[in-house]
Amino acid sequence: MNPTPLLLVEDDADLGRLLCKYLQVQGLQVSLATDGQSALRLLSQQSFAIVVLDVMLPKSDGFSLAETIKRLYPALPFLFLTARREREDVLRGLTLGADDYMIKPFDADELILRVQNILRRNASTPQASSLMVIGNFRFEPAQLRLSSRSQSTLLTRKEAGVLELLARQANRIVYRKDVLESVWGNADYFNGRSLDVYVRRLRKLLANDPQLALESVRGSGFILHMPTT
Repeated sequence: MNPTPLLLVEDDADLGRLLCKYLQVQGLQVSLATDGQSALRLLSQQSFAIVVLDVMLPKSDGFSLAETIKRLYPALPFLFLTARREREDVLRGLTLGADDYMIKPFDADELILRVQNILRRNASTPQASSLMVIGNFRFEPAQLRLSSRSQSTLLTRKEAGVLELLARQANRIVYRKDVLESVWGNADYFNGRSLDVYVRRLRKLLANDPQLALESVRGSGFILHMPTT
């Protein structure tokens, strides 16, 4: 059986390494991110079964990161770790959709049990398919391939990341900032220009199916319009 992939977001290097070792001993495959940008980059590159994140992160706090994760990966469970004991913080975390909330210092064995409980509760949730149907196209994100009856196109990794994100949120606006942070890891000017180039290319590819429309919403983001099944 393959180990369960877990994303740990913790800016304390010593605690992060310690938790990684302990979680790995328990049979989990752990990836460590030290801030929100690197966490979103890892999420765009591979699939995780659960995210464990600290509230106190540099640049952008864990609450903001959780909001972004919830928008981009609504089925992905997450658990907060924090030294903040205020009732308002706990309630805010749970209101954001956290599956659990642990206050530091905590017992590592208790963390393992809580993670396992969350994974068991989510075990019946269908996993994302490696094949996505987008109108008349077949999209294989892992292979970076977009195919129809008449053509097969190999996408760049960034193009595939953008298309997968838009397709999973089909017929809903996906904010430009969320696309940049998820696929590129940050929303700077130059990455924004690259995103525009990729969107134009994807729009041209998808134009072969009249059911599809990749719309740019001025000042906001993008919507991939596609038939609902």
